[in-house]
Amino acid sequence: MQQAAGSSSFPEIRVPALLTFMALLLGFAVGTAFQGDAGFAPVQAVAEEVGSLWLKLLQLTILPLVIGLVVTGISQTLAAAGGGRLARRAVLMFVAVLLFAGTMSAILVPLLIDLFPIPAAAVAALSGGGGDPGKVPGFAEILEAMVPSNIFSAAANGAMLPVVLFAALFALAATRIAEAPRKLLVQFFEGLAATMMVIVGWVLMLAPIGVLGLAVSLGAKTGADAIGGLAHYILIVSAAGFVVLLTSVAIALTLGRRAPGAFARAMLPVYAVAISTQSSLASLPAMLAASRKLDVRESTADFVLPLAVAIFRGTSPAMNMGVAIYAAYLTGTPLSAWALGAGVLVAFLVSLSSVSLPGTLSFVVSVGPIAMAMGVPIAPLALLVAVEMLPDIMRTLGNVTADVAVTAAVDQRGEEEA
Repeated sequence: MQQAAGSSSFPEIRVPALLTFMALLLGFAVGTAFQGDAGFAPVQAVAEEVGSLWLKLLQLTILPLVIGLVVTGISQTLAAAGGGRLARRAVLMFVAVLLFAGTMSAILVPLLIDLFPIPAAAVAALSGGGGDPGKVPGFAEILEAMVPSNIFSAAANGAMLPVVLFAALFALAATRIAEAPRKLLVQFFEGLAATMMVIVGWVLMLAPIGVLGLAVSLGAKTGADAIGGLAHYILIVSAAGFVVLLTSVAIALTLGRRAPGAFARAMLPVYAVAISTQSSLASLPAMLAASRKLDVRESTADFVLPLAVAIFRGTSPAMNMGVAIYAAYLTGTPLSAWALGAGVLVAFLVSLSSVSLPGTLSFVVSVGPIAMAMGVPIAPLALLVAVEMLPDIMRTLGNVTADVAVTAAVDQRGEEEA
């Protein structure tokens, strides 16, 4: 999971990821077993309606939750950047890695899908009835969408790009007002985000039922075609996270000036915790121990690593962009360079805002706005979320590697300036 040390005001959300995955397999098995059976049609219709209602509930929660998280996440990041030279160095490196990760994914994932195409049968199976993909938006249309005449109208129409940008601008402007009203504003948006997370948590508690309905309907229509597509999806999206992991290792070896063998030995216990817990937060003690083995100054590690866990998820822009791009290919949605650029920007802003969330919840909160900003239907996400527990392992491995690598690099630069 992409967890962090967020504010205590955010509730702990538990999502039945394993149960959802099992529901997916069961649904495919049942639907495939009765494929072509006319007597099964009423059951299939009910299952499809249950899945459709669950998807609508997910869509209903995205907008207000994203607004609350973007405002609080950017406020937290700006506050951290004002915490002194060490904090500014760390935050600047966080920003550089996040922007690189999103941009890299926008280039790599389409290339991988072109080289290793999604199986044709899987495209039909996993598209989720995305509908008319629309035309490729040009630069003028993207620019026009970024600056709507009415932000409330944009929100009502599901235009996520201007909403996210407005929330980011609002958070920046809030830093210029007096402390008392600024705290009230931040508390309001923290409360909004916390309340919406409870609602999303309730919706995701129903994920096994919703995914079961979707999988039964899908299995009855397409048989086992979707299975190969899901495996292909997991490999493609995980590849984007793996590149972030390798880049983080390169940062540790070059900017951090740590020896390859020493870094590998220090990270092995961290990886063991990360794989078993899929949580960056749970891996924090192991990351602190790894930093000591790498001779990172204790004062640097004790400050930068908790900060990284709180506001820095290195794999998020890469893998979330990967999911949105994969959904675009599934639904036949064309992607222009401008649409990909809009996705990278939203991926960066949203990555600062996915506080201590379970991987499944973070998947919905993070990928939904990116896909919507790029004009990609989000219907395929309802099934992709069911297998998130598998790519989530790569997310956590990449995140903990980036956390330790950036900490080592920040410490090395501090030593050089001292």
